[in-house]
Amino acid sequence: MKRFTKLFLSGASVALMAQAANAQQALPQQTDSYFVSAQQELFSKLAEQPNTGRAKNVILFVLDGFSIPTLTAARIYEGQSRGVDGESNVLSFEKLLPYVALSKTYTHDSQVADSAPTATAMTTGVKSLNGTIGVTQKVTLENCASQKGAEAESIFELAEKAGLSTGIISTARITHATPAAAYAHTAFRDWESDATLSEEAKQNGCKDIAAQLIDWSAGNGFEVVLGGGRSNFLPESAADPEAADKTGARKDGRNLVDEWKAKYNDGAYVWNKTEFDAVDAEKTEHLFGLFERSHMQYEADRAKDKGGEPSLAEMTGKAIDVLSKNKEGFVLMVEAGRIDHAHHAGNAARALADTVAAAQALQVAYDKVNPQETLIVLTADHSHTMTINGYPKRNNPILGIAGTGDDKKPYTTLSYANGPGAKLDEPRPDLTNVDTTDLDFLQPALVPLGESETHGGDDVAIFAAGPWAHLFRGVVEQNLIYHVMAYASQLPSRVKAETTGAVK
Repeated sequence: MKRFTKLFLSGASVALMAQAANAQQALPQQTDSYFVSAQQELFSKLAEQPNTGRAKNVILFVLDGFSIPTLTAARIYEGQSRGVDGESNVLSFEKLLPYVALSKTYTHDSQVADSAPTATAMTTGVKSLNGTIGVTQKVTLENCASQKGAEAESIFELAEKAGLSTGIISTARITHATPAAAYAHTAFRDWESDATLSEEAKQNGCKDIAAQLIDWSAGNGFEVVLGGGRSNFLPESAADPEAADKTGARKDGRNLVDEWKAKYNDGAYVWNKTEFDAVDAEKTEHLFGLFERSHMQYEADRAKDKGGEPSLAEMTGKAIDVLSKNKEGFVLMVEAGRIDHAHHAGNAARALADTVAAAQALQVAYDKVNPQETLIVLTADHSHTMTINGYPKRNNPILGIAGTGDDKKPYTTLSYANGPGAKLDEPRPDLTNVDTTDLDFLQPALVPLGESETHGGDDVAIFAAGPWAHLFRGVVEQNLIYHVMAYASQLPSRVKAETTGAVK
């Protein structure tokens, strides 16, 4: 049950509010609705008091590819989908997470990042190289030998050592870059199964990412793992439960699902929504769910999946139910991984739908915890090249037409700097009779990149609430996220106390 703490205003805050109200009494615009709402927002901010208690729980939401334009467009999209004013709409995290900062996403070797080192920055506190996970910048890309001694301990490893519960959720493969940063140490993010390991990696004894998850030695392992990527855990000899004509990807003969089951006799392994819904969180100490051979479905397509998949919100709720049984607390990562994939495809509609699904998951998480003792951080690993442009009128469909160019052809409000939406040696398409709001429509792009749009290098937002969330302010380095989470939860000192036998 959610617990609330009554907010008491300091005398100084009350005085400031009174001064602000008195100063504005004579203004002619004082009855204007915009003026009044902004005044109320001021009073709300004056009433805020920083929370400096210890964070029992930490929840990190990573919306993969969640750029500032994606935020604005998703806000409008969600409002318009409900038939209300999109421009003034408020997504859950905008309302619930009051502290905001900008995160610089460059990596040790690149102006524009990929998900592997940016997730590593957030989970370990260091900036590393594009393509690497859970290691410092001392590693050499795709060189297994170089990662020895360059491993960086994640906040999840710290949490397990301190006796907390841990969980990771992703709509991407659970071995993909962002969730893998919670547990893996690798010189190359594509080493997701033994089938993709290089000869050098095999010779030097490097483990693939899926094997690292099952063999993870921190504490008693993750209490919750939910996502896609089933094929990386099954051998070539094993038929996939959802597609009998498909098999696993592993060439070493290991069935990692069976190994997990043997390891946790108090656990439940599930691969579809029916099995997931049947899990009793009160009776389940470990939960492992792999709902697709590769990535899970986009939110807009989830209902069509024949095996059935839980939503990101449902996975988040179930995970917290399992994790909350630990009186010491928990650390949880929730990744909305497919926002990124939709942007790569130049498909804004699916990117926005998955962003809205992430906002719904945030609401579920907030409702299930005590916000006074839970640090919640929502951010992105990197941005994308989508932009909002033109001069569309208020309430114009965000997926619609913004205006007409000098070539007399309509152009859309949303477009990309590069990607599949541009065709080599073809003129700009005439969208006069095209339904640009269709789910499958690809937004126009400037530079033709037939296979995939690229990431963007601009700063991304950090939203936060709970203990020490006020430390997120201004423009910060991305790896500060780890340091704030570790400081707020006091995990380094708690690990020391655990290992020395000191009383917690």
